[in-house]
Amino acid sequence: MAYEKITSLAQLRELYGEPREVSLQKQQDQLDDYSKQFLSLSTFALLSTANSEGVQDCSPRGDVGGFIHCLDDKTIALPDRPGNNRLDSLSNIVQNPNVGLLVLVPGFKECLRINGRASLVTDQALLADFEQRNKLPKSVIVVRVEEVYFHCTKAITRANLWDVEAQLDRALMPSFTRILMGQIDPQKPEQELRDLEQAVAVAEKERSLY
Repeated sequence: MAYEKITSLAQLRELYGEPREVSLQKQQDQLDDYSKQFLSLSTFALLSTANSEGVQDCSPRGDVGGFIHCLDDKTIALPDRPGNNRLDSLSNIVQNPNVGLLVLVPGFKECLRINGRASLVTDQALLADFEQRNKLPKSVIVVRVEEVYFHCTKAITRANLWDVEAQLDRALMPSFTRILMGQIDPQKPEQELRDLEQAVAVAEKERSLY
């Protein structure tokens, strides 16, 4: 199907109009006390990266409150905790340092947007600042802040993101294990699926988050 598309910035502005002055004025090039306090409360962020060809990726980052540290007014750091070792985000940072962060605080409808240039640091002194349960991250993502600003409440309000009454029953979809097997081995017998789900559930309880 051929859709009518916007192909120029002029068309885009004609459709949406100009931004309000305050939405431009709020953008800063360094962290202030408000953004620092917000970071100290945050437990979750989305990290956007791109490889050398501009192919985008976005990955979740979650940890204890204040897991994104402010090293100074222009620099933040966040630990890379154990994952699946795909290393999509980290590989992208090595190729292309430009990153974006969308930072959330549970219960807050505002979010904080940070754009900058990242590097992967393995300095032991910095790793030690992120120790959890006697374990250190393998690396820390250090971001030199270029743009930082608060984003309004509309998206989170529309989504009812923090409304407990709006949360859906997880049983509406198959388990994560069944989804993966449906994508990897859709012919796997039902009993094997049940056994695998049970094994994964046990492993999840024993798996270390750090």
